[in-house]
Amino acid sequence: MARGHRPAEHARAAATSHVGIGLRQPHYAQVLGEAPPLGFVEVHSENFFADGGAALGVLHEVRERYAVSLHGVGLGLGSMAGVDGWHLDRLERLVNRIEPVRVSDHACFARATLALAGPGHAVVHGNDLLPIAFTTAALDAMVSNVSQVQERLRRPMLVENLSAYLSFRTGPDDEPMGEPQFFAELCRRAGCGMLLDVNNLMVNALNALNPLSEAADAAGGAPTLARHLERDLQRDLQRDLERASVLRRSPLQHCCDFIDALPPGIVGEVHVAGFCDTERGLVIDDHGSCVRADVWRVYEHALRRFGPLPTLVEWDTDLPALDVLLGEAAHAAALQREVCRTSAAFRPAACP
Repeated sequence: MARGHRPAEHARAAATSHVGIGLRQPHYAQVLGEAPPLGFVEVHSENFFADGGAALGVLHEVRERYAVSLHGVGLGLGSMAGVDGWHLDRLERLVNRIEPVRVSDHACFARATLALAGPGHAVVHGNDLLPIAFTTAALDAMVSNVSQVQERLRRPMLVENLSAYLSFRTGPDDEPMGEPQFFAELCRRAGCGMLLDVNNLMVNALNALNPLSEAADAAGGAPTLARHLERDLQRDLQRDLERASVLRRSPLQHCCDFIDALPPGIVGEVHVAGFCDTERGLVIDDHGSCVRADVWRVYEHALRRFGPLPTLVEWDTDLPALDVLLGEAAHAAALQREVCRTSAAFRPAACP
């Protein structure tokens, strides 16, 4: 029998206080009716910003039975234009109503200031999770935004690493840094934590293979580097060398190295999910299938480094039967127990 499609009783018996699932509308009635033993459930914050309605009523009922994690997609914590006041007002109101166990959003930007044809400017929202440049300027902006959110909510939040399908070309005045260093500094300066999405790590590592391999095939590799040197674009060269390191290491090793570069203690939650392959070789983080085997390996590596952590199974498209989600949660719980059994570094009280 395939993992993820095991009988419901097996899946539910394996769920622990450390593992939760994303609660989506098609599963509301079954979760409330059957109350599977989950450590927590996660909902998207923005779906419950309305002052009333059936969805908010369901969330209050769910909160009576489970810890709730609020996961946002709209704050745009990396936006140079700052955090939208209306959005933050609504989030604060929801946090006060639900008293979630965790609040999180993404290391991305969504808002930008655009100059108008006439005098003045307008701030627009991109309605997407847009990647940021890992520079000191971007870090300063995110520290300011995260600090503003935490001060308003009166609690620390978690910031998630993004699956990014493009990267920024840094300029001569920029001060770039690696993504693990960026998160380490963000957590140190803002007093927040990190939400480590291991599926996003794998998606980024796999997608980093394609642009460089195509460029090398077209230009023979070395001439591409020569052109960079001739134009004196040192940072472009460094970016390509970082992509080349993914080729040398393998995506799995790249993900594990990322995890090893993070300081212990900053990760407060882990996400696992499925991704899809496209005809052109691009990998999309669609949360529409079971977790891949290599992502589970990265997850296990994270457990061995950081210990058992609250873990969410994400599934947002092509939603399966609830038992499939519970099967994925059961597998995460089994990996946590195995790591605790074989790792003397973790205290029994911290283990499921």
